[in-house]
Amino acid sequence: MKKNLYIFLIGCAFMLPVSGCSFLDKEPDTELTLEMVFEDKTRMMGWLAGVYSNIPDPYFGYGRYLGWDILGDEMSPSERWRQWNWKVIPYILGEWTPSSDWDGDYWATLPQRIREAYIFIENVHALPDQGVSQTEVDYMKAECEFLIAYYQYLLVNTYGAIPFTPGVLYSTDMAVEDLQVGQSPYYEVIDWCDSTLLAVSEKLPAVYSSAQKYGRATSVMALAVRARMLLFAASPLVNGNSDYAGYVNDKGEEIFAQQYDPARWRKAADACKLLIETAEGAGYALYEETDKSGAVDHYMSVQNMLFTTFDQGNKEILFARPGGSDYTEYEKHVTPANSGGSGGYSVTQQLVDAFFMENGLPITDPASGYEAEGFEESRITSDATAWDEQINGGAITYEHTHKSYCHREPRFYVAVSFHHSYFTQEERCFDFFNGGDDNIHTHDAPQNGYLLRKKVHPKTHVKEGNFQYRPGVLYRLGEAYLNYAEALNECDPGNAEILEYVNRIRARAGVRGYTTGATTDKYIHVDNTQEAIREIIRHERNVELCCEGLRYDDLRRWKLAEEKLNGPQYGMNYSGKTDAEFFLKTQYQTRVYKKAYYWFPIHQSQIDRNPKLKQLPYWK
Repeated sequence: MKKNLYIFLIGCAFMLPVSGCSFLDKEPDTELTLEMVFEDKTRMMGWLAGVYSNIPDPYFGYGRYLGWDILGDEMSPSERWRQWNWKVIPYILGEWTPSSDWDGDYWATLPQRIREAYIFIENVHALPDQGVSQTEVDYMKAECEFLIAYYQYLLVNTYGAIPFTPGVLYSTDMAVEDLQVGQSPYYEVIDWCDSTLLAVSEKLPAVYSSAQKYGRATSVMALAVRARMLLFAASPLVNGNSDYAGYVNDKGEEIFAQQYDPARWRKAADACKLLIETAEGAGYALYEETDKSGAVDHYMSVQNMLFTTFDQGNKEILFARPGGSDYTEYEKHVTPANSGGSGGYSVTQQLVDAFFMENGLPITDPASGYEAEGFEESRITSDATAWDEQINGGAITYEHTHKSYCHREPRFYVAVSFHHSYFTQEERCFDFFNGGDDNIHTHDAPQNGYLLRKKVHPKTHVKEGNFQYRPGVLYRLGEAYLNYAEALNECDPGNAEILEYVNRIRARAGVRGYTTGATTDKYIHVDNTQEAIREIIRHERNVELCCEGLRYDDLRRWKLAEEKLNGPQYGMNYSGKTDAEFFLKTQYQTRVYKKAYYWFPIHQSQIDRNPKLKQLPYWK
């Protein structure tokens, strides 16, 4: 049967690095057949690029469009940006209903990509005269299998209860009632994705030899998605959560299992370990740079792990979106208005306070040396790291820096722009006082006295339009280590590997590791209990993975979102013009998080169209 279609994909606007791939150049109303597409390499690769096109953008996409950064408690956009269609901002203020629009719109877009992937698998074949071998076809089919499972995971991770009919291609000439499908139990989707991703990992290479294929699905990518997914699926939100008792689909089946299953944690731990062993066996490793003495340069390592590309030696990257990341808009929104940006994209006080001191202790520990008042009158420098010399103007902190910002760990300085920290673009210190160089006291100013620094390239110059390329890192080995430590602590508390993997992260960051023994110059004592270890792992995730789109899912799966995302938000006083006025704890926002918000609602228009759909619990 002849299959007609209109090519509506974006082709290579996503910049999937495939040879000969370009936008399908055709007249606006030219009708193509599937045979025409899959007999032509360029069109075929354009179709494949379209299937890849919904891989999330970890820069501006995670913020403005998808909202994962903003929905957590790490990043805070100027509230008045909602007038420029930042649709997610009302969500954090409690203005979220089943009729709210969301730019991510996974419910509509991801099933399209899944369908296109199935069509690709069904129609792709070797084109020897155009350089497409059967081996390449087998790889591309496996890539589409990966993307199908990945998109199904994104759907179920967002909505919790989704229609799930793997392998079924619905025809447009089917009866409406046949197209109306109810939702499947949560673990039915998870278990299918699990087995599919594991099978795909056995079909794809861990690394491609050709640089042109960077960004294409690999076995490591499949195992990385699987490990993160199974960690979520073992967590309290879905593993025996009685809050969802009685929430059933159109067949009367419980969507969320009510019986806690400890085996889910073991499965997650095993998945994380398999990922780590496979990745490390293929040459993946934590990214590190060295200082003048040959030791690890903690500042440069932490900063550049998100800027250095895979082919430049950054083997920490497990899954990257190599093209199409909107880091230019991201960097504009954390650059002050007087410097060509829209500087109102802040980090929260929660995140500022989460970073450890240089001795590795949290600021709440009396032995940490943290001081909440006063100013450091001498600049603090380092003789070893290239970061303060090349990036930060010659010092870690400068004279008259507030003491709460002094003697903190390297990750703090790489992630946070605070008053009197160094502004690399203009080779001076930030002035966030009202009327200062970096606070025009409008919506385009830091509402709580901070701007985001993490993922902002030190060579960026917004006024000059100079933005440095970097990969959009979605999964990295550092996360895999912390995932493994968490899952292992839940299923095998006391296992020595738990602290081993947490300490690998802390060693790269330049802070003391943990031990269940006595505190020393190299290690900090932690009680050998599951609860104590759980707390340090969660704290480490907050710091190490900050502003990488993971915190919101962490708070959700731990069932802590209602506690952490409700109530007044504080920061420095952006109306202050003096030290005494500015460094005054001030409320700048009130956030609202309701029990319903753990899952995105199914849009009311979809509920109206399909009577078999059941809205997620607590949405009204």
